[in-house]
Parts: sequence; C-alpha cells; structure tokens
Amino acid sequence: MSKARRICDGDVRMSHDYVHVDRQGRLVFPAQIAARYGLKPGVRLKVDQGPNSILLLRPTSHLARVYVEPTTHCNLECSACIRNVWHEPQGKMSEATFGRILEGLRDLHPTPLVFFGGFGEPLTHPDIFSMVREAKKLGAVVELITNGTLLDKDASQGLLELELDTLWVSVDGSADCGHAGAGSAAELEGVLDNLRQLQRRKIELSLKNPEIGLAFVVMAGNAAEFPELLRWALRQRIKKLSVSNLLPHTPELKGQILYQRRLDNIDYGAEVELPRLDVDERTLKLIQAVLREDAVPRFEELASQRMRDCCPFVQKGSISVRWDGVVSPCLALLHAHESYLGDRRRRIEAYSVGSLDERSLKEIWEDPGYVSLRSRLQEFDFSPCSWCNSCDFPDGNQEDCFGSPAPACGGCLWAQGFIRCP
Repeated sequence: MSKARRICDGDVRMSHDYVHVDRQGRLVFPAQIAARYGLKPGVRLKVDQGPNSILLLRPTSHLARVYVEPTTHCNLECSACIRNVWHEPQGKMSEATFGRILEGLRDLHPTPLVFFGGFGEPLTHPDIFSMVREAKKLGAVVELITNGTLLDKDASQGLLELELDTLWVSVDGSADCGHAGAGSAAELEGVLDNLRQLQRRKIELSLKNPEIGLAFVVMAGNAAEFPELLRWALRQRIKKLSVSNLLPHTPELKGQILYQRRLDNIDYGAEVELPRLDVDERTLKLIQAVLREDAVPRFEELASQRMRDCCPFVQKGSISVRWDGVVSPCLALLHAHESYLGDRRRRIEAYSVGSLDERSLKEIWEDPGYVSLRSRLQEFDFSPCSWCNSCDFPDGNQEDCFGSPAPACGGCLWAQGFIRCP
C-alpha cells in the first residue's frame, strides 16, 4: 500500500495510510501497519465508535512494549516518591535476569519496544549501557527515563553512541514539591544544562537520536512553572512532553493534587468541541468557562480516544518486568504501596503474572490466565471505585463490589486518565 498524503501543521506532521475493503467486505491493512499492531488472522479488535470515525483498539494478544526496571535504587530522596511507602528491600537487576529478558525478546516478532524505567534511577545501574546495547542489537526501539542529574558528558556520549531512540527526563520545576529535579532552582538548572549539552552534541554529530522527551508531574506547587518549561523545551527543539498528575502517597501530598473535583465527577457533564485557538487573554475566559462547567474540551477528533475506564498499559500492549524478574501487567502493580483516593488511604498489593526464573517472557504472555486478565482489563467491567468511593472496597485492590477477583482495577487512576507514564 503506497503512502498517501502528509498533512503539515507547522512542524507537526502526520503520515496517513489507507486501508481498503475487499470483495468479501473485509478491511485490508497495509502490511507494515498489520505487523506493528499485531493484526494477525483470527485476532479480535475492539471498536470504539465516534461521530465521524471508528477507533480500533490494539488486540490484547500483541506484545508491543516491555517495561524493564533495572533497579529500585536512586541517587535522590524525593518526598513524593512511591519508594517512601514501600516495605521491601531495594535491588538491581542481575545479568542473568536481563539475559532471560533478551531470550524472551528473541522469540517475539516484531521485537517489542524496550523501555528502561520503573521505580528507580536507571543510570545508577552499573550495567545500564550494556543493557541498552544488547536490546538495540536485537533491533528493538529502546527508550529510557532518568531524573537527569546523572546525565553528565560521559553519560550523554554513551547514550549517543548506543543510538538510544528516546530519552525521557523527569523535570518537575524548581518549586519545593519534592520531585526529581524539583529540589532547588540550582538542581533544575543543572538538569536543563545537561539537556542543552546533549542537544548541542547531537547537532555537532548530525544525529537525530536520542529524541528528548520531558516528563512533568503537575501539582499545586509547580503548575505555574510549566509554561516557562514548555517555552524552554520548544527553544531546545524538544517537542515530546508527557504530563501526569501526582499520585499522593502521604497525607501531606493530598493537598497538592489538581483533580479532586474530577474524582467526584468523573462522568463529564458535556463535551465541548473547540476549534484551534490562540491561548491568550482573549480566549482564556472561554476555556475557563468550559472547564468550570465540568465539561471536557475536545480540540480535535483524535482527542476523543477514551481517557477513562481503559487500561493504558493494555492499550500499549505492554508488560512490566521488575528488577528481580517478577512480571506484572503494569508498572502500577510492580510493587505494593499506599496511596490516596480522595481522602481515603488505599493499600495496593503487587500483582504478578509470573517470574522469568520459572517461565519465558512469551510463555508468561500467552498464559491463559493472563490472556483472560488482559481481556477483562480491555472491557474494564470493574466497579466505579474512582468516583463512587463510598464503601470499604476502594481501600485495596483485591476485590470490588462487582465480585471482581484480584487485581480489581476500578480505583486505578491510570485507567481514568489522571496518572500517566511515557
């Protein structure tokens, strides 16, 4: 199937392919799209219907992304970090465990994207560069997230030589809100300077990668700093930004969240389709009116993709591997932890679908129990704990009032679009 037209909007370009309907009335996809999304004969695709479009959700049979947690060690001690509410030892992935991940990746076609992240600082692992190198040798697209404080000249040069595809950097402003890159203005400036140097070195070497992405956790203490960070990013030719809300793990952090009203009213009262606008003093009142009336602005039809009652980890076709080889369906279930849903403390138990010490990655992915779990997560027929929150069930994730077995994900803020991961 030949490439169709390209739509240009400034520097933002979207490429478009066409599917066609054959004589039997079946949709036929271009081979590269079919391979990328796992559209093999016999798979079932869930369809979301919009007013002028249909959205086909990735089949739950296709493993497209593997989150790898190299370590739970970190060089920072941030007050908002989930590691503060753990009751487990810290650790780092062994060579043997990562070798089993590589073996699993060799059995999968096409090779899934490999994302080095989890709940620790990957650059503190002594073998992180060799891990990236071995994943790249398999032909995988490789991404890595860092707090940026260890991204010195040598580390940057190493990532350039390894041809890392995307480097995500957590930059949450300089306000005293307790996140990586947020301890002081000097610490933030050090992280931004590291990124400037990396971007400059890319230009000198005529390299496109790694593409830089910024991950920003927005809260009351740093929301006002985001506009300047965005302007800085655009000046540095950084155009990937992932913004998430804060998941509060302590009573003190509850006052920092910016989505309390949305928790109480997750079913929006209206959908307002807005045209493209200049965001300035002339249009600010219009936008504020939309938000104040519990409506959701939709600037374009593509934004109508579901942001609630939908597991983003299933949508991405992902699986998560803990530093010790334990495998979970998502990052949120890698470790037991506590957090708050409104004013209520929740105890989230870790959930494992297997261990690489016992089975291969492919065997775990194809396990009938895990296949069934992914199907349940795509349907998302859980009790509405996120906005109901009126009984004892939301205090944990072991069961809910619908009788769902563990993990009961009705109170998951990732599935409601509040918390996001790159």
